[in-house]
Amino acid sequence: MKYPRRLSSGANNTVIVLSDMEVAKLFTDDTRSDIGSEAEKMKFANIVNDLVVNFIRLDFQEDLQAEMLVMERIKPIEYRAYEVEIRELWFEVFEYKLKEIHKAGFVHRDLKRPSNIGGLTFDNILLTDTGLRLIDVGISALRSQVGEKIFEKYVVIELQEMALFKEYFLNR
Repeated sequence: MKYPRRLSSGANNTVIVLSDMEVAKLFTDDTRSDIGSEAEKMKFANIVNDLVVNFIRLDFQEDLQAEMLVMERIKPIEYRAYEVEIRELWFEVFEYKLKEIHKAGFVHRDLKRPSNIGGLTFDNILLTDTGLRLIDVGISALRSQVGEKIFEKYVVIELQEMALFKEYFLNR
């Protein structure tokens, strides 16, 4: 289906622009994603710090017949326009905030795209005028939902992905 004001489409969902300040991830028909779970994980991360895109509300778009996860609109900027020294500072803040949300019990689980899925390798990490931010918490996990053992396994993987992102972000 063609959506008005489409920003992007992933494996299960499309994101559209609602206004200059809001976007919506659409949930239509039978998706593998659960809108309520994703909203709760986003709200959890938002309480800890501002690394994850801000949750605004759940809504329904009658004309599209779609449930909507409404969130802040993030407008990415091109990081290669900035000196490596500035990018190093942005990365240090990103690393601190990521470890902070891990400590609180949230893991994103999708910093680096699997090679068999289309899109840019690190397209869930965006540089904004306020620093690096994370989008798309669809497969994220909370310690309280998956238990300590699985959560720690996810954190180990995410820290490895963060190291790969550092190389990518600072050396391009």
